[in-house]
Amino acid sequence: MATAAESRNEEKAWFLRALLVLQSPRPVFAALRDDSDEAAEARQDAVGSIVWLAGIAAVLATTVASTLLDDVELDGSLVAVWAFLAGGLYGFGLYFVVGKVLHIALRKLGSHGSVRRARHLLAFAAAPIALALLLYWPVRIGIYGGDLFRTGGPDGRGAGPGLAWVFYGFAIWALVLLVIGVRVVHGWSWPRSLAGVAFTALIAGGLAVAVSVLYALG
Repeated sequence: MATAAESRNEEKAWFLRALLVLQSPRPVFAALRDDSDEAAEARQDAVGSIVWLAGIAAVLATTVASTLLDDVELDGSLVAVWAFLAGGLYGFGLYFVVGKVLHIALRKLGSHGSVRRARHLLAFAAAPIALALLLYWPVRIGIYGGDLFRTGGPDGRGAGPGLAWVFYGFAIWALVLLVIGVRVVHGWSWPRSLAGVAFTALIAGGLAVAVSVLYALG
């Protein structure tokens, strides 16, 4: 019973760390150095929650989302269901693919960490994007409503572009956290940590371009 209670307490602690990483990231990333099965299991629910929320926030920013309500058979509730399901798929797809890319990039620079730890590092670094779902999107939807999900919506008028660019601030924040996380977990210098994240971004960007080209040709 004591073991079960300790396990629940550790799981709760990781949910608290998911919030703490936004304010004081270093102790959170330092805790990721423990890659034992027990530690990884304790944080998997927090990791999954961040990934899903970040996936929803990210999928709402896609061009697909901006045209959903062009279909007269769809309404706001169906858009919400779509965002929840597509966000989960999108988030976990990036979690597994980009997490693997991050692992490869860090190993090229001398890391001996596991792919699991690289993915957990990526997930906690994505906390700002998850936060965007709770702060940015409610404000933007509150201002523009369903027009955000129609062709010719507010993105090209008035304050639309300005608010649209705010989302990229959350993405930049996540990249900064990823650099900090790599540095703390591995004890590397800033240049080496930046190189690892840049290498990851370069490979992930190349994969994204390749997928876009294949989609266009198809």
